[in-house]
Amino acid sequence: MTATTTETSTATEPKKAAPRKAAPKKPAAKAPARKAPAKKAVEPAKGSKPSEKAAGETAVRTVLKTIPIDRIDADPDQPRKHFDPAKLSELAGSLKRIGQQQPVSVRYDTGTKRYTLIMGERRWRAAKIAGLTELDAVVQHGIKQGDRTIRMKAVAENVGRADMTAMEEANAFQQLADDGYTIDEVAEGTGKSAAYVGWRLDLLKLCPTAQEAMSKGHLPPALAWYVSKLSTDNQARFLAKYLRGAFATTRDAEAFVNACRAEEDRRASQGSFFVLADEATAAATPGGMQDLLPGAHDVTDEERERLNADRTRLTKRVDKLSTAGEILAELVAADPEELAVLLAGVGGGVGGYRQRIEHLRDLTTKAIKNLRDAQAVAAVRAGAIEINPQAAADAA
Repeated sequence: MTATTTETSTATEPKKAAPRKAAPKKPAAKAPARKAPAKKAVEPAKGSKPSEKAAGETAVRTVLKTIPIDRIDADPDQPRKHFDPAKLSELAGSLKRIGQQQPVSVRYDTGTKRYTLIMGERRWRAAKIAGLTELDAVVQHGIKQGDRTIRMKAVAENVGRADMTAMEEANAFQQLADDGYTIDEVAEGTGKSAAYVGWRLDLLKLCPTAQEAMSKGHLPPALAWYVSKLSTDNQARFLAKYLRGAFATTRDAEAFVNACRAEEDRRASQGSFFVLADEATAAATPGGMQDLLPGAHDVTDEERERLNADRTRLTKRVDKLSTAGEILAELVAADPEELAVLLAGVGGGVGGYRQRIEHLRDLTTKAIKNLRDAQAVAAVRAGAIEINPQAAADAA
């Protein structure tokens, strides 16, 4: 269509000398314009936008080329620090068999004449293991070390990977925050929710011992978040209890941490603070656990009498649960066909009795949670040392 249009235009003006003389010049004038994009498509800023360069903006030029592996360096700001050796060996074997399938991304340093990885360090490491000497790479010129947009891309590529630890994510998010990004911007750039980013950042409040335990997989990230809310001393003391196997389940440990946090707040509101005692100290406490339970040491005699009366009433009622247990055991042992015959003729039938048991199950689940929390509160109070700041200062 373009060639046809040009011929038609020339044919309709055969008698106009000026246009015909200018016609040969037009292709010559346009030729550089057509060739320039082909040669320097990535450098439009040199001629077309001089004002941007004057304003201090750096022209970024990107090319795809094959470069020697020994001229590529790891990014010192790489958010991922741990690389699974087994998975690297697996990837190295794949590179040997079928070659590189995706180029790495690097930036070129004009000062050192070397390349620094932006994305693809895992492929680079595996290629070195495989004995490759070259890698296909997308090379970006005009990017300086510490460029925050590049760091965002690196974090976005790595965050959420199975082999990236929670602490690596936390440190990566903190680097972006230090670069001036808000939590919402970090969340948007990495494809995570703002709550997720904030949760990871909270992990940086963990004491070094807890951070190390989590990085090694000894402390679950979800539980670690609750631990990060405690004072540094209580974090370390809780971790010692947890690693000794003091809790039957992770939920029990979580309940204990929450109770510990509540106790910290309660003591702080009273002008004192506490730290968890080790087990030997708690066992040697005069009066044992009962003297350290809520309401046992800081109430009037009348309140103490009320607590004792309520304790007696509650324990008597709870002890009756043994009867309910016997009934449930009977239902478990019964033959389903016989149950169908026995209960089919009563009001509500089998379905009615099943609903009543399911209602008890739901109540039981809630009661278990409440008792778990109560057990945690009791354990915290029994294993705590209360310290009055003024008394501590006087003793010093």
